[in-house]
Amino acid sequence: MIEVKKLVKRFGMKIVLRGLDFHVEPGEFVALLGPNGAGKTTFLRILASLSRPNLGEVRISGYRLPNQSAEVRQRLGVVSHMPLLYPDLSAEENLQFYGRMYNVSQLDARVTEVLNLVGLTQRRRDLVRTFSRGMQQRLAIGRAVLHDPDVMLFDEPYTGLDQDASEMLDDVLKNVAARGRTVVMTSHDLARAEELATRFDVLSRGTITASTSRAGLGSGNLLNFYKQALAG
Repeated sequence: MIEVKKLVKRFGMKIVLRGLDFHVEPGEFVALLGPNGAGKTTFLRILASLSRPNLGEVRISGYRLPNQSAEVRQRLGVVSHMPLLYPDLSAEENLQFYGRMYNVSQLDARVTEVLNLVGLTQRRRDLVRTFSRGMQQRLAIGRAVLHDPDVMLFDEPYTGLDQDASEMLDDVLKNVAARGRTVVMTSHDLARAEELATRFDVLSRGTITASTSRAGLGSGNLLNFYKQALAG
């Protein structure tokens, strides 16, 4: 589903990703862990076709980036630090806009379903610029799942969410995983990552330094694995 080989990304003289290899099977839920500045957001931006690598090969659902970015975007749902919403449109209008872009069938019904999913039905006609950061993040999650994509990319999706919204996102992620979608999520919340993901990769010093499955954690926990990966 996702195949990355020898990926290099640099900004001027600074090398952020150093020959990174990464492979995700269909239906896997991978938590991408690592310290601040490790390159997690840069890597997800490349997967989302929002940034170009300097070297290396990236394929998603058989399509190569950046040459086939249009085909890849049709199959992606992305939640990043930027909500990618239009502030002077309502919540409903934002979802209708993206739904038309992705040719979502029965769009009105799907918009209603998604607004209910993210808890924004009562605010559907309010302009996004009147929303709190947490409400914008809710709507961004709705935008990302609207077209039922094969691959979901979440970059620190819990940032700015209150307890109720975090629990809503838990439910969304569990639902996405239960439907066999492929998920890659960066997170500093190890407890949530351990509960949700089926695989855990640690990105450090520009490459994947350790990887394990949920079963591979054995009698230990994710925190111990993470500390050992960074110390190694």
